[in-house]
Amino acid sequence: MKIKWYVGIVALMALSLLLFAGCAKKSTTTEPTQGQVQVKDDSQWTPPAQQEPAVDEATLAAEAQARAKAEAVQELTSVTIHFAFNSYELSDEARSILAQKANILRKYDGVNVVIEGHCDERGTEEYNLALGERRARAAYEHMVILGVQPERMKIVSFGEEYPVDPGHNETAWAKNRRDEFVVK
Repeated sequence: MKIKWYVGIVALMALSLLLFAGCAKKSTTTEPTQGQVQVKDDSQWTPPAQQEPAVDEATLAAEAQARAKAEAVQELTSVTIHFAFNSYELSDEARSILAQKANILRKYDGVNVVIEGHCDERGTEEYNLALGERRARAAYEHMVILGVQPERMKIVSFGEEYPVDPGHNETAWAKNRRDEFVVK
């Protein structure tokens, strides 16, 4: 009985193999129809127009003016003027720098400045404070002559309190004899 059972299983497997093999060989073909199909599209599609972001000319102008003002203020504060030893007389270079600073201040009405007078470490504290004030006043008065409104500027003297270079030689001292400009 076991043999019949095995023969039946083998026969069933052979039959299913033939069925599956026969299915794989089938192919279908379609024949073209006698008339050709024509597709005609009468619609006129155009892509939607891309909308550019609304540009507010006034905003752009204000941003450009703000950038220009920031650059001008940076230039105003970044350049210092220097003085000779024991002097508050403006050199030609200092006058040229002050002319540029005056142009900036005349152009931008909302900018006010504090002119800080500094000295080197030589001299007494009282003497250096007085000399720093005279240096700041010299720059102040020159800028008034150049058309800057006096009420937009203030002066202060720090004497020898804030040296740029803490060295004790002529190079350091020359750097420390200066006027600085701080925007307020």
